[in-house]
Amino acid sequence: MRNPVTGLIAALILAALPFASEAGVFVSVTIAPPVLPVYVQPPIPGPGYIWTPGYWAWDGSYYWVPGTWVIAPVGMLWTPGYWGWSGGVYLWHAGYWGPHVGFYGGVNYGFGYGGVGFVGGEWRGGQLYYNRSVTNVSTTNITNVYNRTVVNNVTVNRVSYNGGTGGIAAQPNAAEIAAQHERHQGPIQAQSEHQTMAMHDNGMRASVNGGRPSIAATPRAGAFNGPGVVASHGAAPTHGGGYPQGGGYPQGHGGGYPQGHGGGNPQGGGYPQGSAQPHGHPEQGHSPQGHGEEHPQSREEHPH
Repeated sequence: MRNPVTGLIAALILAALPFASEAGVFVSVTIAPPVLPVYVQPPIPGPGYIWTPGYWAWDGSYYWVPGTWVIAPVGMLWTPGYWGWSGGVYLWHAGYWGPHVGFYGGVNYGFGYGGVGFVGGEWRGGQLYYNRSVTNVSTTNITNVYNRTVVNNVTVNRVSYNGGTGGIAAQPNAAEIAAQHERHQGPIQAQSEHQTMAMHDNGMRASVNGGRPSIAATPRAGAFNGPGVVASHGAAPTHGGGYPQGGGYPQGHGGGYPQGHGGGNPQGGGYPQGSAQPHGHPEQGHSPQGHGEEHPQSREEHPH
């Protein structure tokens, strides 16, 4: 049974938060979430998909919701959810779709989500274009691609929450605050079903997998078995196909933060979350660097 005092405290906190109704704060926990696992990104399954990073969810205990590719609503980008410390509890700020990427706690989820904005792709004329510097499009018939890089000047870590002891000390910038007030759409049905599948899979529990889930990422929402399913580094695959796949993009190649501000136009690139290395201390704010050059590319293959 939930402690009524804790519930009252959480309610008071939510009332005080300026963005509570916008960000979708639904869960409060007194235990910090585990660090983010290390994994590679499965190849994009086709045009129109966008990467949604994995995260730790809570329903009485922490369980991992694998990163996955989903069909993006046209013109929309995904702002990942994040855990934030406030008033003695960890609050979950749910992710959402919107025209620009808002604040997600400065958490370095990897694959274009380096803590500020999204540098994995952008909308151009109703079509998604993908930054090959951070997105695994190497084995897919994707013609809308470009290369854009950033200078890596940040301490890389796997901390999964904002604020509190050991948390990331990041605050929303002006553009992220503006994005927060735009019209949003919650997770699409495929994302909700994906989380439900993870919730019912005991192997996704941190108490069972020790923070190293055997299904860390999937090629599509709900595809927990078969080709393209990848395990986290150090995990023992147990779900048939939960092995790291050849050609996957590592979650950590440097962790460059974009110069941008959470908007829909990437301002650089890099492979966020250098998880293959011992993680550093939480960031005490961001020190963005300059723009990288963009090199649009075309490929001989054409989408079917």
